[in-house]
Amino acid sequence: MNPEPTPSLRLRVSQKAETILRSGHPWLFSDSIRDQSRPGTAGELAIIYDRKDRFLGMGLFDPEGPIRVRMLHTGKPQKLDRAWWQQHLTAALDRRRNLFDSQTNGYRLCNGENDGWPGLVLDRYDSTLVLKIYTTVWLPRLNEVVEIIAEQVPHERLILRLSRNIQERALPFTEGQILRGTPIVEPLTFMESGIRFEIDGVRGQKTGFYLDQRENRRLVESLSSGRRVLNAFSFSGGFSLYAARGGAISVTDLDISPVALAAANRNFALNLHHPAIGRCRHESVKADAFDWLNSAVPVPRSFDLIILDPPSLARRESDRPQAIKAYGRLARSAIELLRPKGILVACSCSAHVSVLEFLESVRKAATQSGRLFTELQTTGHPADHPATFPEANYLKAIYLGF
Repeated sequence: MNPEPTPSLRLRVSQKAETILRSGHPWLFSDSIRDQSRPGTAGELAIIYDRKDRFLGMGLFDPEGPIRVRMLHTGKPQKLDRAWWQQHLTAALDRRRNLFDSQTNGYRLCNGENDGWPGLVLDRYDSTLVLKIYTTVWLPRLNEVVEIIAEQVPHERLILRLSRNIQERALPFTEGQILRGTPIVEPLTFMESGIRFEIDGVRGQKTGFYLDQRENRRLVESLSSGRRVLNAFSFSGGFSLYAARGGAISVTDLDISPVALAAANRNFALNLHHPAIGRCRHESVKADAFDWLNSAVPVPRSFDLIILDPPSLARRESDRPQAIKAYGRLARSAIELLRPKGILVACSCSAHVSVLEFLESVRKAATQSGRLFTELQTTGHPADHPATFPEANYLKAIYLGF
């Protein structure tokens, strides 16, 4: 005799949560659940009902996280079968159609909640795909997800990356595991705007590269001709290579990580066939960027263009006040090193710091410098990294001319 099927996991939510979910927000928090039909398991499909027992939506259940359900669908009931998932991926891929030409083969194919795949991102680096998951809800259906990706996105290999907070609970999956395709026998490279970059898709930051800064890198290239450039928090030299190709006289990479600086040197070596990159003087400084910018350097230094692109300075909401002050402090220190007619490019990837808070901290630093300045422009998310709800809007940058 076959066992009785497990009844669906049913949740009823608060009035406030009803409104938030109907507006399209993808997260249901644990403290918004008024009633739960039974205990749930990670990745199980949860059916959400409103106070009047009307269907509200469906999502993936997480019994441990504060985000208790990652929403997949709101509105009328739907059958979330394989065809639904296939169409779900097709929609994300279609949003990227015609965004990039043959000179760019590295970009985001799926941007988590913003593409309807909460807690999951998929990046392309030439013939290698990197799939990163930030929640255990995907583990039970990961093999099916990989199959659906393979049906729609040709690739040589697919690498799995796991957020640090779930690595110990992800067995049998492991961080950096190659889920499909051939082993890595030589460094992985891809091309962005005709510049070639090496990545570490198995252990590198994020999925191997900061693809979200592509448009800002292109802008920096357009501003770099004849300038001496400082790239603070330089990582693997993305901004630096664009500046060099844009005609910079010199580029200084500043980073505390010798691994990052070595990667930048390799990336410069990959692109010496570009005449402007070959002519540009490139140097590396291993130091804490906060300390270096704020200290009396033995030999006075000054630059025509300074890029500040630090890692997130607010990992949690409680970090927000100090992060806002830190962005201002960085900007003040950088402005002191800017020559007349210099340009400051200040960036933030801290989701807990709002766009306005960040911009105001940099503007305040510029005003306090006593120098005349012009706000050239501000930027946000590129098209392959859409931000469809407030918490997703993390990336911002401001360009100031002095």
